[in-house]
Amino acid sequence: MLESKATWKHNEMNETNIDWIDSSINVSPIVQELLFQRGITEGNQALRFLSPDLNDLHKPIGLLSIDKAGKRVKEAIAKQEKILVYGDYDADGVSSTTVLLKTLQELGANCDYYIPNRFTEGYGPNEDAFRLAHDNGAKLIITVDCGIASVQEALIAKELGMDLIITDHHEVQEKMPDAYAVIHPKCSPDYAFPELAGVGVAFKFAEHLLGYFPSHLLEFVAIGTIADMVPLVSENRILAFHGLKSLTTTTNPGIKALKGRCNIEGNVTEEDVGFLIGPRINAVGRLQNADLAVQLLMTEDQEEAAYIAEKIDSINVERQRIVNDIVKEAEAMVNTTGRKGIIVAAKEGWNEGVLGIVASKLVRKYDRPAIVLAVKPETSEVKGSARSIPAFDLFKNCMKVRELFTHFGGHAQAAGMTLPMDNLDQLQEELNHIIDNQLTEEDFRQAIEISQSISVKDISETLINDIARLAPFGMKNPKPVFHLAHAPSDVRQIGSKKNHLKLQFKEEQVNLEGIGFGFGHLYPLFTPNTPVSIVGELGINEWNGLKKPQIVLQDLAIEEWQLFDCRGKKDADVSQYISLTNHNLIVRNNNEQYLPGINQITYQEIGTDLPPIDTLYILDLPESLDELKELVQITRPTNIYAGYHIENSVYLTSFPTREDFKWLYALLLKRKQINMKTELIELVQMKGWSKEKLVFLSKVFFELEFVKIENGIITVVEKPAKKDLSESKIYQKRQYKAEMERLLYYSNYEELRNWFIQCMDYVDSPKEELAHGL
Repeated sequence: MLESKATWKHNEMNETNIDWIDSSINVSPIVQELLFQRGITEGNQALRFLSPDLNDLHKPIGLLSIDKAGKRVKEAIAKQEKILVYGDYDADGVSSTTVLLKTLQELGANCDYYIPNRFTEGYGPNEDAFRLAHDNGAKLIITVDCGIASVQEALIAKELGMDLIITDHHEVQEKMPDAYAVIHPKCSPDYAFPELAGVGVAFKFAEHLLGYFPSHLLEFVAIGTIADMVPLVSENRILAFHGLKSLTTTTNPGIKALKGRCNIEGNVTEEDVGFLIGPRINAVGRLQNADLAVQLLMTEDQEEAAYIAEKIDSINVERQRIVNDIVKEAEAMVNTTGRKGIIVAAKEGWNEGVLGIVASKLVRKYDRPAIVLAVKPETSEVKGSARSIPAFDLFKNCMKVRELFTHFGGHAQAAGMTLPMDNLDQLQEELNHIIDNQLTEEDFRQAIEISQSISVKDISETLINDIARLAPFGMKNPKPVFHLAHAPSDVRQIGSKKNHLKLQFKEEQVNLEGIGFGFGHLYPLFTPNTPVSIVGELGINEWNGLKKPQIVLQDLAIEEWQLFDCRGKKDADVSQYISLTNHNLIVRNNNEQYLPGINQITYQEIGTDLPPIDTLYILDLPESLDELKELVQITRPTNIYAGYHIENSVYLTSFPTREDFKWLYALLLKRKQINMKTELIELVQMKGWSKEKLVFLSKVFFELEFVKIENGIITVVEKPAKKDLSESKIYQKRQYKAEMERLLYYSNYEELRNWFIQCMDYVDSPKEELAHGL
């Protein structure tokens, strides 16, 4: 048996008929259920979800202050006042800057942009940047993807005589900035969808300014919306759906060059944006000023685009290297023993731009909240990021110790912070105290939401294409995760380091391939014909033009009793199994310790006080089957490891036949006596027997009192009592040992497994009541 790493949470299946599904929608029952799980209960809802329509987008005029802001921009354009677009250094901020900058350029504005440096300025507007803008002649500043918390900076802008228009989507603070206008969906009671990304808000403003729907800007909207991981429902779904189509057919030199660096061909998907395009754009702002990313999206020159894309790709490679280095250093600091408290890792020289990624990796590996900080000796502070597990609200609990921070902000699962170095130990202690009081052991297990259970025979390319109609996937519209229980026909380790698993399943002529990235270490735990429960995402693997359905594993479990057959392998590595289970017991014929720290007994020490165990390691054969049967029945192992071997096999040595006994007895009758010291070799040569066989025959005769043996001389007993050979205990013991070897050592896998099952079933079988026959 193998326990899943995560907690599996199955969605309740809909028991009622989904009679609202119109026949024209033409989706499988599995997809009907997935739609129902997404709250879609009417046919027209299903049609709008499966075919997102740009006409279903809300009109920009519903956003509070957008009309006032639009008039101010047009006034600035008419007067050729300088307009500064103030952005952010992530993919949402860069794409937001691009959308508004292209819009203003199209309208003939005198405009420029500014993105703060993550390291020297930090997030959002700052006083020095606003004063610089004023010195450079700016009369109007428009923020994108930032500004809603810039109360002080709004006052500076007003003091300097600059109007400030804020477009943002982040959480609204208690005090609002005193800006000329604030365009924010969460501040707009008449706007129906509050979850737009920063680029979504910028796009709405662009549409209002242009007076028409700017479909040419949708590709940038898709990048920011998907990369910022806002809920991909309602307007965000429509914008992302059509933006991905625009990315597929784009003529933008920068995007085309970046797609080339990412090796993206054909239809661009949300995974292409989330895992390839977005991280590259983000990488620029993580390591340096983000201007290069804006330049890539703004340029109309193909050669320049190719040069910038190559440079950004190199920056991303460097970002990956830095992350990997810091992750290794941080992992060395993690205390994996004792209580499961918050991970705090801090070191001088770490790049603070990537610490959020590092924290996320630590959370995924250890299932614990993590704070990763760069030490700043010059200010005696630490600065960095934190990520959390679902059960621990990072923002809420850090706010309980707000006095320890110089700067702090974030939400339930992610936060940024700066604090004095002297406060670090206290912060860890306080948060661990909260964790001890709030969380249980189960809270530290990752949870996987399972959409449906499915059979191998149900899976086809048609079904997978049907499920793909639910894309783009993201927050609040996750890619469906399926549960499958089936015995794989083949399991292999793959990859240059053998760190991945490949499984083959077959049911009713349907073949399915399973791939488990990073699951290679579990290969030894698979046993023949044992059903495996897996959860994962369905997809199509295409190789050399051949398409095959596959399931990409997220987790697996083996829920049945298992036998690990390592009989006859003298050098079998038991430690690889022991490291993956908790309660282990080794049984041997002697007291020689096999592995330090692991419970070990001999067959003579078997008693009823032994507790149930996970895995029983049988490293020597018992003297009797009853000894082993008793041990199995007492300990009730979920796994049995058969790792014994035989030096001198009784079973393989041919058992003497009745004719062998008759021949030797006839010889004894003829000679009356035989001197084994002088005649043994002669007898061995006469029949081609081994010495051991001849000695065994003689011992049986002696035990049955057919002969006497004194000083190596065998003498026939006159008129012995009639006895059968089977009455000899020596005969019985050899016969029993041969049969035991046959069963425990030379049997096939299924025979041995069935014997162990019978041992355990005996304990569970109900006691029969005495029938009196009345």
